[in-house]
Amino acid sequence: MSTITRVRVHDVRFPTSRTLDGSDAMNKDGDYSAAYVVLGTDAAGPDGEPLTGYGFTFTIGRGNDLCVEAARQRALPLVGRDVDEALDDLGAVYRELAADSQLRWLGPEKGVVHLAMAAVMNALWDMAARRAGKPLWRMLVDMTPEQLVDVADLRYLSDALTREEALAILRAAEPTRAMRIADLEARGGYPCYTTSAGWLGYSDDKLRRLLAEAIDEGYRHVKLKVGADLAEDVRRLTIAREVIGWDAALMIDANQVWDVPQAIMWMEHLAPFRPLWIEEPTSPDDVLGHAAIRRAVAPVGVASGEHGMNRVLFKQMFQAQALDFCQLDSARLASVNEILAVYLMAAKFGVPVCPHAGGVGLCELVQHLSILDYIAISTSLENRVTEFVDHLHEHFTDPCVVVDGHYTLPTAPGYSARMHPDSVAAFSYPDGAEWRS
Repeated sequence: MSTITRVRVHDVRFPTSRTLDGSDAMNKDGDYSAAYVVLGTDAAGPDGEPLTGYGFTFTIGRGNDLCVEAARQRALPLVGRDVDEALDDLGAVYRELAADSQLRWLGPEKGVVHLAMAAVMNALWDMAARRAGKPLWRMLVDMTPEQLVDVADLRYLSDALTREEALAILRAAEPTRAMRIADLEARGGYPCYTTSAGWLGYSDDKLRRLLAEAIDEGYRHVKLKVGADLAEDVRRLTIAREVIGWDAALMIDANQVWDVPQAIMWMEHLAPFRPLWIEEPTSPDDVLGHAAIRRAVAPVGVASGEHGMNRVLFKQMFQAQALDFCQLDSARLASVNEILAVYLMAAKFGVPVCPHAGGVGLCELVQHLSILDYIAISTSLENRVTEFVDHLHEHFTDPCVVVDGHYTLPTAPGYSARMHPDSVAAFSYPDGAEWRS
């Protein structure tokens, strides 16, 4: 019997505040960080190397150490478990970890303990795909509808999505999966948009240069941060339209800074720039506030979800008709198990999912999820575009590859979550070389 033998969790932080990468109206000087989980086993993988699982959750600096310890606590019950028994039934493992009543009390299913759940389950899904010798998206689309529903967390959702409805969605897509795989290969991958040009702390010259580069690189969707100063927003959006023209799609993101009436007022001034959506216009927990804003700012869409704490919040957003675009996050929801449930609800309610990916390694993860959605769940690319941010990919052994505004299909086994050991050592906080210097 091969077992899970150890868990190691690293506090990895990148000093992005030095260049204001990631800056927005709410988060002005974050240091993009990861609570990085490594699950070791005494089993051999298909490549002959020790079978290992890599996963993480994302933070922006202080408090990452809390996620590290929470992830260690989440993962400790896995040590000594039979590898095949665990990986053959990741639905059961998820439910067992989620049922830890003492850790659950600290959430439940929100905050640091839920971020930790994401990190640990991401590592297990990565290990399962490595054992299968497949990229995660391929492993998932090779599963039957029954297998996918068995791992999905459908608790508390039956008033919005029943198991039978979930199965019907997956079964309807199953006969034509191969056709959509071929379609993605032919078009060069899954469409994405870039936020790399639009951070709030960038100068006008840098904004112009990066927007022009984005268009030259084939992007037809770009996103800018807004919300700190109305006059500045109008000026920066004027620059954006001058550079990208009116045929490219422009999205804007307020990162939660507005109250509901303020969001509606602010958008009266920004609507002439024809944004496709306003993202996180108010508190991420305010379901009815999002619904009110959506009614008031149409035809501009409302997008939210990167801070959606769990599937129940998304259920309420869908039921209240509060979203035009769902932006789930691969490291805030509790990994594939909970993410599947949100994708299935989105498919039932007809809301396109455009995942958030502005953070350490999130682009590496969400490419698998978006590909899964198109092939096995929604079967559509209409109004669907996934975020891409062009930084920190060099720290991953299997970084995402974007060409002409498309994520190319990952081919390496796993969830693309493994960091280079040298990067982990150099950026570990507070003793890594990059922080000592």
